[in-house]
Amino acid sequence: MHRRVRRERGRGMEAARLPEDEARALRDRARAAAVNAYVPYSSFAVGAAVLTADGTVFTGANVENASYGLTVCAERVAVFAAAAAGHRAVRAVAVTAPRTATVTPCGACRQVLNEFVPATEDLVLVLDGSDGPEQVPLAALLPRSFGPSDLGRRDGSQP
Repeated sequence: MHRRVRRERGRGMEAARLPEDEARALRDRARAAAVNAYVPYSSFAVGAAVLTADGTVFTGANVENASYGLTVCAERVAVFAAAAAGHRAVRAVAVTAPRTATVTPCGACRQVLNEFVPATEDLVLVLDGSDGPEQVPLAALLPRSFGPSDLGRRDGSQP
């Protein structure tokens, strides 16, 4: 499932766009992950699939907790799994929620995703919708963001 990402003009960096078949495949992986969501309080299942720079896909589902603030979103579950496996650049993230027509990452997830944007292009979000997957650059959902480059880091290295 690893092909070159087609690039379009973006603000300050290249905006990425996946080939449609790859976007649909990533969306399908997110849909499969949503089945495993632990949502006893909201019944609002969310699934996510993260595509890393080398083409590896990690999936995640939201996990609720009786102490609501400790709930973890599907996007963060998938990104943290990728980071724990040593990946530092995320090319795309597909997000789905079966109970709604379309869904976007919350603010906390957007900020976490921003931590893993590749150095040369924006991260693309594949949002599941009734008309098929919609591709949106992260910069469109998190404009004027604060991230690693603001701290002098771009490669995921640690001081």
